Amino acid sequence: MGDAIHVVPQGEQWAIKEEGVDEPFQVHETQEAAVTDARALAASRGVELLIHGEDGGIRERDSHGDDPRSVPG
Repeated sequence: MGDAIHVVPQGEQWAIKEEGVDEPFQVHETQEAAVTDARALAASRGVELLIHGEDGGIRERDSHGDDPRSVPG
């Protein structure tokens, strides 16, 4: 099991991938559906969620693990 969950474009679909694993965990027709399932998976595992845009670059991060920041909120 990886340290992060990624939502990445895969052709015309969106894949949920575990960091360090080649095969997708799940594939969805829309990015919205992939993000919904990936967010729940990342939260249940206490890992970071990285959402990639159509160009493959990271456009959003959502931490579900131990946050080392000491900033309240």
